[in-house]
Amino acid sequence: MCYKSLLVHLDDSERCAVRLALSLELAERFDAHLTGLYLPRARSQAPADARLTQTREHFLLVAERAGRTVEWRAPQPYDAAIATMHARHADLLVLGQPEAGDWIAQSAGGLVADLLMTAGRPAIVVPHTGAFEEFAQNVLVAWDGSREAARAVSDALPLLQQAQCVSIEVIASRHGAKRDQAANQAIEAAAWLDLHGVQASFHERAGDPAVQTGAALLSRASDLRADLMVAGAYAHSRVHEYVLGGVTRTLLEAMTVPVLMSH
Repeated sequence: MCYKSLLVHLDDSERCAVRLALSLELAERFDAHLTGLYLPRARSQAPADARLTQTREHFLLVAERAGRTVEWRAPQPYDAAIATMHARHADLLVLGQPEAGDWIAQSAGGLVADLLMTAGRPAIVVPHTGAFEEFAQNVLVAWDGSREAARAVSDALPLLQQAQCVSIEVIASRHGAKRDQAANQAIEAAAWLDLHGVQASFHERAGDPAVQTGAALLSRASDLRADLMVAGAYAHSRVHEYVLGGVTRTLLEAMTVPVLMSH
């Protein structure tokens, strides 16, 4: 597997430049085609045409400076169904962390949750703050033995094969059969990665019941100085929205490093 087609979400936010820089670096790393998908922020006060033109010109200029041939798309109407259609034609998505105003009740509003749950493609979600010149060299894999975790590890394989360090962190109940099962499956996952040229270290520790799993993962990423986390994305479907699972929501709300998520 290799990423030959990337899609980056573009808008008129300040963090758009960081997402674009990361996506161009990935396009260079994998010699991949990059598509910029323009979906503007609904709350912006600037004229729509001016915002679109400015974002397009910046996208094409930065791509030219990077020596990459790219594709610009600005579909109308700007809705989730259109975004999903475009996302399904990419191997990997680069999205931005949901803004505070995008969180409604127990769901993640808008683009990130919609694409994670409906596009069938892995996504790298970039935090609100920070620059990521060193990216995916020290990777933390969150493992609970689930289908989503297995899917995320498989989807992250091209990055894992190029990383300098890969660590597998077991997340499961503190004691009991479920944790033993997750630990055994993590050993098997490490063996599978080894067959693909990835030497992953395995870590297991007793969790603090007072610390939620998402917060524990973020703490572990900080301890390891990880520059990428790989995790499955979990949700429960409602009629018109997806309610994200607790760990997924915590990671998206409080992430400090990019997270590759897959459902």
